[in-house]
Amino acid sequence: MPRLGSCQVPTAFRTTLEFTLSVIESPPYETPARSTAPPRHRRTALRASGLLVAALTLLTVAVLSMAVGAKPIPPSEVWHALTDRDAAEYAVVRELRLPRTLLGLLAGAALGVAGAAMQALTRNPLADPGLLGINAGAAAAIATATALFGLGGGTGQVWFALLGAAVVTVGVYAVGGGRAATPARLALAGAALNAALYSYVSAVMLLDAAGLERLRFWTVGSLASADTGTVLRVLPFIAVGLLVALVAARPLNALALGDDAAQALGARPAVARAGVIIAITLLCGAATAACGPIVFVGLLVPHLVRVLTGPDLRWLLPYCALLAPVLLLGSDVLGRVLGRPGELQVGLVTAVVGGPLFLALVLRTRTTRS
Repeated sequence: MPRLGSCQVPTAFRTTLEFTLSVIESPPYETPARSTAPPRHRRTALRASGLLVAALTLLTVAVLSMAVGAKPIPPSEVWHALTDRDAAEYAVVRELRLPRTLLGLLAGAALGVAGAAMQALTRNPLADPGLLGINAGAAAAIATATALFGLGGGTGQVWFALLGAAVVTVGVYAVGGGRAATPARLALAGAALNAALYSYVSAVMLLDAAGLERLRFWTVGSLASADTGTVLRVLPFIAVGLLVALVAARPLNALALGDDAAQALGARPAVARAGVIIAITLLCGAATAACGPIVFVGLLVPHLVRVLTGPDLRWLLPYCALLAPVLLLGSDVLGRVLGRPGELQVGLVTAVVGGPLFLALVLRTRTTRS
């Protein structure tokens, strides 16, 4: 019989592997002997309906994002203010709140999908662009460029953020053990790099406080400085990152069985891992360059979504792309309401909201298992 990794795999063995993969992708309560889950076609219809509900929820939050602010606008008037140049609120909605909303949509989708892809790649439920130091790598690169080269934003900031995110992504994966990485080692490597890099950023800001005043505001995480130029600069990077992550969803499902089984199912583990690392770098680097390091979005949303979709990344990633912006934009709107007449930065709100939510999710999981 040929080796498992070879191209000539017996049909019966291939069928067995495909069946095993389908069982792994099913919800944990489903068993071949006695299944209380709906049939596959009905489950697919339910998940598709859920995507529609998620899209409508995102649309509602986006409208609120353009309606709530220092000058409240009734949601029914948002479309009129957005399209009619003669409307009194046209400048406020079109030039200030629309770019802010679009950036929240892009950054939220990027962080949510990156978090889900990282958790699948590392098999670590605590994997997150913030907790594993990737956002810190982007921040450190931007701080260095600002201090040494006087970087003031623009496309250069995006490229430096991508470079920092790429270096830390590869570094965490290598220090954690590469293909033999365990969740504990990855978490420890990420925590160590995260602490070191943020200490470095703080030291740079202390040494040049006057020149890095804007960077100090940026490190909190905010959508307030969004403009059309920022949205257009990060859009290509986030679009490519989302596309690569979605294409890699099926190979990542196969990698859950191990490299040999994945090869037998037609996946190429090395290519899949490289593609996911590229996607994570693009998504985290672009989002961090535009908004600053924002925590909990990439960690919390995939865990909430798995309750609806199970571990199948073909459904998990699209759900995260829709629901992560709901959390980010919702936190931004909440910050404007709670901080009146000013506002609370979205990075602070996601940390305050995300912490208790994640704690409640952990407690619920422990209760269910016990």
